[in-house]
Amino acid sequence: MPAPLQFGRFTFPRHGAGARARVMGILNVTPDSFSDGGQHASLEFAISHAEQMIVDGVDIIDVGGESSRPGAPPLPLEQELQRVMPVLYALRDCGKAISVDTYKPQLMREAVIAGIDMINDINGFRAPGAIDAVRDSDCALCIMHMQNDPATMQQQPGYGDVVREVTAFLRERIAALTEAGIDPRRLCIDPGFGFGKTVEHNYALLKASGAMIAELGLPLLAGVSRKSMIGAVTGRPVEQRLAGSLAGALAAVAHGASIVRVHDVAETVDALKVWRAAHN
Repeated sequence: MPAPLQFGRFTFPRHGAGARARVMGILNVTPDSFSDGGQHASLEFAISHAEQMIVDGVDIIDVGGESSRPGAPPLPLEQELQRVMPVLYALRDCGKAISVDTYKPQLMREAVIAGIDMINDINGFRAPGAIDAVRDSDCALCIMHMQNDPATMQQQPGYGDVVREVTAFLRERIAALTEAGIDPRRLCIDPGFGFGKTVEHNYALLKASGAMIAELGLPLLAGVSRKSMIGAVTGRPVEQRLAGSLAGALAAVAHGASIVRVHDVAETVDALKVWRAAHN
């Protein structure tokens, strides 16, 4: 049986080892997120949204202070700290696992001090000092693949073999983290749907998720909610992508994902309950 994911104060058995997939709810405290920018930017509204996600059955709350939508400019560290840290301290004792979505080592250090359970890094812990910032903590680490950066990633994404190249990148980052002394039971992988990929690249990676999990030996986090890969297939704008996002989450779980990162928590929780009832 695969080892469970050590998730800070929590332990999550791997999906496929008799355990259900976990639902990670997105809490953007940004004014410019592609999907829900501005809705939860104040502390009061962020906490209210988190409380609703808890009622809806969320397992993990992923807090992000910097938009990573295509074309987004980088955010100064101080602004990100001001947005994120009050939310992390307000939520850390809510009874659910708390993740922070950042690639900045300084914010990683502050989040570790705050006692959060996961660092979700779109940059794969490549920034100077990132590995040192998380090495001695017990939080989980999500290693994501991204081609280029948010400002340029969707201009001309290109690969010879997207599955092979993304898998090779993740393998190299896993090696860098484990060679630094980090327990592999703290690690999970994210192919980075929408981060420097065409629609075809995204669906090739989704179909290959099971093979990537088997080859790399780690649980996989999938974030397809409301993304352009959903819109390209359905023809729907962002605010009308619920059905497509649910289908994407179910497809990811069917391919072995242990965590699905979503905007619509209640609907995803219900969909997964029915999916499990039909498959168990």
